[in-house]
Amino acid sequence: MTAPTTADLLALDRAAQDLLFRAARTANTFTDEPVTDAQVAAIHDLIRYGPTAYNGQPLRVLLLRSPESRARLLPYVSSSNRAKTASAPLVAVLAADVDFHERLPELYPHRPQARDWLADRAARVEQARFNATLQIGYLIVGVRAAGLAAGPMAGFDTAGVQREFFPDGRHEVLLLLNLGHPGPHTGPTRLPRLATGEVIRTLEG
Repeated sequence: MTAPTTADLLALDRAAQDLLFRAARTANTFTDEPVTDAQVAAIHDLIRYGPTAYNGQPLRVLLLRSPESRARLLPYVSSSNRAKTASAPLVAVLAADVDFHERLPELYPHRPQARDWLADRAARVEQARFNATLQIGYLIVGVRAAGLAAGPMAGFDTAGVQREFFPDGRHEVLLLLNLGHPGPHTGPTRLPRLATGEVIRTLEG
């Protein structure tokens, strides 16, 4: 009897495995086909079940679709990222709501005191940034699940984007994300990944 491969040991079928991981690439080009609000809602409906501490869900997503909103962003984007950001069908500004704790009585109702645990702003910002970053990982997988491609970018003036789009001081910008149907891949061949034995070890005793 043939031993199962790693792909055989997963609950997802191989097509889904490839769609979400093996065949998926960070996109630098996109087709002209738009990303609809319905697609965005479907992605969020899937990824909102990912875990966060206290069920706090601090990620906030600002969508830039119009030329006017895109024009406000582009001056803050690095020169190497500007062209692909200008041409992507949709750009998302991803931020952490540092006052996420105000929703905890609703989102974490079995611990009504949880909001008070996060009264210290510095501790709260750390929680917000960590958990929103975790949610960004779910979001990228959700984008792929919709048959779209994601192009995450950190090459931008974070403080400038924050002033432009979140002047309330309540949000901390973490990442930009280009979204769309992938165009021809223009980057290098897939770069090497670490082997399982280089990443995972078991502590005995």
